[in-house]
Amino acid sequence: MIFKTRHQTHPVAVRYGDRVVTIGGGAPIRVQSMTNTSTVDVESTVEQVLQLARAGSELVRLTVNTPEAARAVVAIREALDAKGCDVPLVGDFHYNGHKLLTEVGECAQALSKYRINPGNVGKGERGIENFAKMIEVAIANDRPVRIGVNGGSLDQAILARLMDENLTKSEPESPEAILRHAMVLSAVESAKMAEKFGLGADKIVLSAKVSGVQSLIAVYRELAASCQYALHLGLTEAGIGSKGIVASSAAMGITLAEGIGDTIRVSLTPMPGKARTEEVVVAQELLQTMGLRSFMPMVVSCPGCGRTTSTLFQELAASTQSYLREMTPVWRENNPGFEAMTVAVMGCVVNGPGESRHANIGISLPGAGEAPVAPVFMDGEKVGTIKGDAQDASALSTRFHAMIDDYVKTHYAK
Repeated sequence: MIFKTRHQTHPVAVRYGDRVVTIGGGAPIRVQSMTNTSTVDVESTVEQVLQLARAGSELVRLTVNTPEAARAVVAIREALDAKGCDVPLVGDFHYNGHKLLTEVGECAQALSKYRINPGNVGKGERGIENFAKMIEVAIANDRPVRIGVNGGSLDQAILARLMDENLTKSEPESPEAILRHAMVLSAVESAKMAEKFGLGADKIVLSAKVSGVQSLIAVYRELAASCQYALHLGLTEAGIGSKGIVASSAAMGITLAEGIGDTIRVSLTPMPGKARTEEVVVAQELLQTMGLRSFMPMVVSCPGCGRTTSTLFQELAASTQSYLREMTPVWRENNPGFEAMTVAVMGCVVNGPGESRHANIGISLPGAGEAPVAPVFMDGEKVGTIKGDAQDASALSTRFHAMIDDYVKTHYAK
């Protein structure tokens, strides 16, 4: 692996019941998500948390913005417990978190972690007092805190101070560079203040989110060089559809390759009608395609060319990807290690047999003008040929998926 050594950070344990999700300290890079339901709508929020957790989100963040939302968190936690879901919940606080955490103590207990934005806890001494109250609640409940700085809600006093200092330099830096310095300084100074109030370094996670790819890379390089706190990584307001996926992958791919980042979220604007779980899937696929973690078997499939004029290989690749995602929770119970498996679906004889041999299990479909047969390979060896159904996508899927299931049960049994 050509990645740089992971940035050394303090391990932060996020607990709920018997479940412990460790962030940093060499632990696996964690996948987070956030609900977009109204928190006071307990039923809808519970359902979405369940969906995100089943998709593989290891932490789920909720908006806590009113006393009603704070009380709803308690009901949400109880409903999740009743359904056997122990995913830790993170409370997202802005402006009035000091009041909600102190006035609705049950909410502070139901949450496993708090997120504080130092840019909007208040100004001057009042801001310090509000921040201190939230840290005191975290200490009293033995909860970790993410101190999350955002480019759009930065502490203006820090920014103004650095801008003034920059004017006195013989070679002033750009406004963009000063903004990055201000974000890093805000995050690190807030963390040091939290430690001063009694919160341990092993209870602190930092983030400094921006919406530009190059800005994110630069700010996290600076942040990683400035501290050893665990780091939450994400491109905020990434966008919708392919733009959001590409931007998030480009920014986080580079930082992760440089060993920066202990937990990630892909902040996609959901496509109309699409599930919120898409952001979890993208985060998992980013980590898995980079070789950093394994979540489910991956499909290797060709892009198609003039030799693959039918849609057969496209249909089989799509149905196989769906089948693997559907079966992952089932296989996870009894077939450890299956997540690292690769499945090849190839469209013609040019690269089909070779790529299929490189996969754990692969199929080479007939291209235009080729004989209507589809050889199947397992671990480099040809194990059979599907004939007759080789042009029937539905029948082909049924037979090939049965072979995948048999392979998993044979090769990854407990």
